[in-house]
Amino acid sequence: MNSESTSLTPRLRWDYGTAYDFFQSLVVLHQPARFGVRGAWTAGMRARLSQNARKTLERGQMMIRTPVHWIYTLPPPKDVETVLWSLGQIAPERRLEILALRYDEPPEPVVEVLKRTARRGDWSGEELNVLRVYMRNRYRRHKRTFSEETLTEILSTWAAADAFGEEYLAALRNYHEAFFAEEEERIKPALQAALSRAQALAQDLPLPDLLEELSRGVRVDQPFLGTELVLVPSYWITPLMLLAPISPSQRICMFGARPPADSLIPGETVPDTLLRTLKALSDSTRLKILRYLAGAPMSPTELAHALRLRTPTVMHHLHVLRLAGLVQVTIAPSSEKERKRYALRPHATAEMSHMLSTYLEKGK
Repeated sequence: MNSESTSLTPRLRWDYGTAYDFFQSLVVLHQPARFGVRGAWTAGMRARLSQNARKTLERGQMMIRTPVHWIYTLPPPKDVETVLWSLGQIAPERRLEILALRYDEPPEPVVEVLKRTARRGDWSGEELNVLRVYMRNRYRRHKRTFSEETLTEILSTWAAADAFGEEYLAALRNYHEAFFAEEEERIKPALQAALSRAQALAQDLPLPDLLEELSRGVRVDQPFLGTELVLVPSYWITPLMLLAPISPSQRICMFGARPPADSLIPGETVPDTLLRTLKALSDSTRLKILRYLAGAPMSPTELAHALRLRTPTVMHHLHVLRLAGLVQVTIAPSSEKERKRYALRPHATAEMSHMLSTYLEKGK
């Protein structure tokens, strides 16, 4: 479903489909800490899969995350059945390339190395070094490193792209049968409600305010957004946001669609937002951060200096507070030294108090 709104600049479009959550759920299951999800539960979900499927999907996460650039091109209804059918129509040796390579990433020299590796079925030390340098530079800001074993596994997968293409489709089918078929039905009402709510808000809010509301605290300067922005609700990305280019002029923005009173874990009665907020507030350092931010917006470096802590430590605490919806972040142009500035999210503590009261009242 695509519809267009002419009331905003950049031009605003909408998209909808459980295909986005199908892939996003795999990201969450393999990186639970990043999304504030219990690792024991995600391990249990992965244990439902066959051994081959588990290994293949884990390997796939090194190269394939949420391929929004490809999902956006799928025909309606963009559900899992559409994903599996569409992948089945692609030659196995091309599936990895189509899912893993965006128009803008990785850079052309790395793309050529990967494609050449797939064509030849092997790779050299020189090609390994190209990948090593790219990964080091790409993830330096995130303080993330990759072992030689991981890098060689990536190239070995590309060298066997045809076999991986077959294995990956089989693994996705296994994942759908073992877990996501039922999950797909559970999340549909929330996705539809979030889409309707966002479209209604778009009639009244300027685009920066709309994105801040939908993301529960992220404010993005318009130059980041291109000339056309596609908004997509996602149950599994909540409370974070994904902003990714799909062409030189287009960006996709996946925003959280899970209601604050819901839990990602089926059957869990304690809302995710309430639990994350209470955990975030139980730490003295995070309380100090909130007190500073209540006075004025600050960058991570400024907070680190004020708290006499290392910046990576402060970034960890800010991520926990962001997951809890307690802080808002403004993303400035990349030319600025401090791209992100944080502030206390307005009414966050009042929302938490109301949520706690509502939850306790239901027990009476």
